[in-house]
Amino acid sequence: QVHLVESGGGLVQAGGSLRLSCAASRRAFSTYAMGWFRQAPGKEREFVAAISWSGGSTYYADSVKGRFTISRDNAKNTMALQMNSLKAEDTAVYYCAGDRTPRTRLAVRQEGYDYWGQGTQVTVSS
Repeated sequence: QVHLVESGGGLVQAGGSLRLSCAASRRAFSTYAMGWFRQAPGKEREFVAAISWSGGSTYYADSVKGRFTISRDNAKNTMALQMNSLKAEDTAVYYCAGDRTPRTRLAVRQEGYDYWGQGTQVTVSS
């Protein structure tokens, strides 16, 4: 079992930046692909970004491409999501997730992830 804890959420004005972090409880984290998802009020949880276990491969939802950057530090069992040029529509609860299954492609569906954090609220005021 891997416990994931997100931090770094908050209130920011449109155009601003936030950096989310995800801390994992186990060294096994370094062997898992990781992802970020978000859920806005009244909407389904949606994929944001994913990163391979080595950090060498990343993938982004079209809605955040060019604005968000996913990264990881396996030595510290942490992952981050740097969010720039934030928009009101980025407002959501953001979740980090871990995928323990070796894959040829990064998973973009919730079903592909085994471990989830409790979420952190990001609110962007317009």
